[in-house]
Amino acid sequence: MNSLGPLNDGGRVIIIGGGPSGVACALALQRLGNESGRHLSITIVEGKEFVGERHYNTCSGVVSPPLAELLETDLGLPFPYHLSRSRISGYVLHTNRAEIRLDDPDKSCIALRRIQFDAYMLEAAQQRGITVEPVRAMDMEFHDDRVIVYTDGVPVEGDVVVGAFGMDEGTAALFARQTAYRSPWSLSAVVTKYHPGLEAMTEFGPYIHAFLPGDARIEFGAVTPKGNHLTINIGGLSVDSDIMAAFLNYPAVSGVLKGMEFARRIDDNDLRFYKGRFPNSQAENYYGDRFVIVGDAAGLVRAFKGKGITSGVSTGIRAAKTMIEHGISKAAFHEHYRAANQDIIGDLPYGRFVRLLAINMGRIGWMDAVIYAAQNDQRLQDALYDAVSAIAPYQSVLKNAMNPTSVLGVLKHLFTRRA
Repeated sequence: MNSLGPLNDGGRVIIIGGGPSGVACALALQRLGNESGRHLSITIVEGKEFVGERHYNTCSGVVSPPLAELLETDLGLPFPYHLSRSRISGYVLHTNRAEIRLDDPDKSCIALRRIQFDAYMLEAAQQRGITVEPVRAMDMEFHDDRVIVYTDGVPVEGDVVVGAFGMDEGTAALFARQTAYRSPWSLSAVVTKYHPGLEAMTEFGPYIHAFLPGDARIEFGAVTPKGNHLTINIGGLSVDSDIMAAFLNYPAVSGVLKGMEFARRIDDNDLRFYKGRFPNSQAENYYGDRFVIVGDAAGLVRAFKGKGITSGVSTGIRAAKTMIEHGISKAAFHEHYRAANQDIIGDLPYGRFVRLLAINMGRIGWMDAVIYAAQNDQRLQDALYDAVSAIAPYQSVLKNAMNPTSVLGVLKHLFTRRA
């Protein structure tokens, strides 16, 4: 195929990255192609081995609607409820001096092992006849009539290449050398896990504990129950192992962990620290002639909390629809793919504002007043839940939080404490 129009019968697509966004794009392409009588050749290039859990993903693995609907309706893939580690009942939000429990009205959030979810998705693609090459992309060439992806195995040729590589700096550099693509700005994350024993896990309960510790180095932290263990993560501009060690000893955190004996390691992998990054801005030039970037690599995630799996699957599906229905040119992606993602793009400024507001209010102690005021203010509770869970748009979070009654309640507690 030489044109930049919609993919024709026999069209060839290369997807770099076998995570949820890449696999969702592949499955959507195949399904949409079959529905329109077009057989596509789809190749996923993925160097990691998800089966056997040889890799650790720093994603906390908490999923919520509409992910199940996206998988089942748009991809014809059953949601893997069998991979669930915990059904999450809500969040407990902590500052240094205050806390509030925020219940999930639908009890719809599920904690699962991200590496197992990735393996499930990739296996589904293979079972449907999509080629998966277990190699790493090493270089690329863009020509008028094709794209060539060079790997550490055999080269792969296609009509278009999809970047679904998350925050992999090496693959980002490949696109940056050949196109005007520039990676999104990102924050660093440190993740660890701990097996406290079944009795302690039962006592911990089905709530995610989220923290705004007031430490300038840490934007947020969380302790998430996942079946037989706790996943503990922090995020910030440059968090590291020392900062994670300090976080574990903060009074609010140690109070939640209730003096768990960290020296008594039930699992050999307990308290090993893993480091990663996640985007906090939109990438530059994330589409062009014969290429499109999806998910984290495009920075198309919910600000502050991410909700990366759902966003990745959504953007993968939207990229597939654009290629099938409109084309693989920069103009097609700009007019249709970018427009389809306006729910994410349009909410980014509000999300950034909420993020900066929460961080700065936490550092000067004002978030305590917000939590005190929310104890008897359902609308403010809803705003806090939506903000910490990333389920609702941040524009609606601000609308709920900034209503006059809630603002007056926060000011009342703020000045009462000062007096």
